Amino acid sequence: MSYKVKLNVFEGPFDLLVYLIENAQMSIYDIQVAEITSQYLDYVEQIKRMDVAVASEFMVLAAALIEIKSKMLLPRVKVDDEGNLTLEDPRSELVNRLLEYKRFKNAAEMLEEQETRTLQSYEKPKEDLTPYTNEPDIYLNLDLKQFVMAFNAFLIKKKKIEDIQKTASKIKAERQTTEAKMTFIQSVLKDKKKKIVKFNELLQSEQDKYEIVLTFSSILEMARQKVIRVKQPMPFGEITITEGVEDPDDQ
Repeated sequence: MSYKVKLNVFEGPFDLLVYLIENAQMSIYDIQVAEITSQYLDYVEQIKRMDVAVASEFMVLAAALIEIKSKMLLPRVKVDDEGNLTLEDPRSELVNRLLEYKRFKNAAEMLEEQETRTLQSYEKPKEDLTPYTNEPDIYLNLDLKQFVMAFNAFLIKKKKIEDIQKTASKIKAERQTTEAKMTFIQSVLKDKKKKIVKFNELLQSEQDKYEIVLTFSSILEMARQKVIRVKQPMPFGEITITEGVEDPDDQ
């Protein structure tokens, strides 16, 4: 059986030994030492013809394999201190060294792949974006006094916005209340047989100024919409409200 060996394929003796074991489809925990040793020595002989200096690196492991091969031929029963018989496997140390070598080799391959991926990655260089910024942050260069003034201006502006929002909410609430009062006035007019009601009868609380103003403004709005007719015979006199469109002759 002939073998072709390229020196640049194997990085060392253990690399060659692992290759032989895997190529022969052997279990690393059950190495056929005689067969592997024979193949390993054939490789070493070919390497010696090419480069004696390189072959010397492989000779140490070759000697270890020959020693293990010889021990495999001898009885492997060992008696411990307590007199018990145990089976000694000369391959144990070699298996452990091979496993350790494979772990380091796999880690090295993983790091090499990571380095390759990293070298293929390109990062965009940092650019100066100053020309594209519209408004620089002018507050960064302010002293303490200027900063306090700017902060106070911010608070004043914030309060104005809040006041406007509160006013808008209040107007909206009052508008809803006016509509409710107008609905209340219409319901009162419908309940009256004569369809006539006095202003004071529409007040739910005469002591509440807001109630008086709201009722009066609601009456004016309904009169403007020509939903009711409003009469007041004399200044500061009694105000009466009736349903229907106001007669043009009514004063």
